[in-house]
Amino acid sequence: MRFELTPRANVSPVARALAPVAAFITSFLIAGLVIWLMGRSPIAAFEVYVTQPLTDPWSLQELIVKATPLALIAIGLSYCFRANLWNIGAEGQYVMGAIFGSWLALATHGTEAGFWVLPAMLCLGIIGGALYGLIPAFLKTRFGVNEILTSLMLVYVAQLILDYLARGPWRDPKGFNFPQSVTFDPAATLPPILETGRVHYGALFALTAILVTAIILGRTLFGYRLKLTGDAPRAAQFAGFSARSTTLAVFAISGGLAGLAGIVEVSGQIGQIQPSISPGYGFTAITVAFLGRLNPIGILVAALVVALTFIGGESAQILLRLPLDLTQAFQGILLLCVLAADALVSYRVRFVTRGGGK
Repeated sequence: MRFELTPRANVSPVARALAPVAAFITSFLIAGLVIWLMGRSPIAAFEVYVTQPLTDPWSLQELIVKATPLALIAIGLSYCFRANLWNIGAEGQYVMGAIFGSWLALATHGTEAGFWVLPAMLCLGIIGGALYGLIPAFLKTRFGVNEILTSLMLVYVAQLILDYLARGPWRDPKGFNFPQSVTFDPAATLPPILETGRVHYGALFALTAILVTAIILGRTLFGYRLKLTGDAPRAAQFAGFSARSTTLAVFAISGGLAGLAGIVEVSGQIGQIQPSISPGYGFTAITVAFLGRLNPIGILVAALVVALTFIGGESAQILLRLPLDLTQAFQGILLLCVLAADALVSYRVRFVTRGGGK
């Protein structure tokens, strides 16, 4: 006996809307079981992961700070995923955006550079991420190379370049041999929105990207073009939409927003170049994009939810002595649950015997 998935004739809008909620609850139950098997209290873990971050003012600010790069990267990925193109290398584009923007910060370090430095850094970050994102797009359109493999492999190239720069040419000579650059000047640092707060202007960039994307995807011909290319590639060709230009465009947009997230994180949160400038935002943003159903508003909510797991994971590591890897495992379980929930909503499970009967 085996089981098959047959498409449902009518999919309930309520079921589709509740699928991410059910996936989130299921993933929490699975994580709770794992925590219980590790000899910890699932109730205490829930309190540390969810309740405490949502009731502490400092943690709420940190929630927005961590959600900012996730939202920026996931919004960019939504362009690719809607066109049925798989950009798995946002982590590398994030790193290259940080490198490009940081170059200007280090080149002007110690000078009396004016207000133009920070906007130029942000533009360089976007350019760096976009150019790096165009590499797998070019290889796909020119040579037919699978974009999943090339975008993923380029992540490790970017990380090695970052490691080389932090330990070599960009290392602070007065930094006691630590692999890090000098601290950026105030002119090259993204300021907080409030003087006493931690939330910087990168959060406004993320909100702007979400609003602009909502308009583009819902109200423009380009948004329709992405939907048609993803749902019916042959129909898109008959409509005159070039698959090559679509691929190049969405990878440039996706890479540019990932690069913006990289330079925003470095200039607004870290303040210098280090070998580890990301806890895996580029990969986690894939979960955010699908948890948000590739919808801009849904991505905003999903970014806040996943950012909550980062903060809760750090607290659980200290208070409950749980490994930080458990947070990454939970994010992976969350993605699997989201995909499973979508499959069960869109398809009906049918058990088939050897003879073909139900």
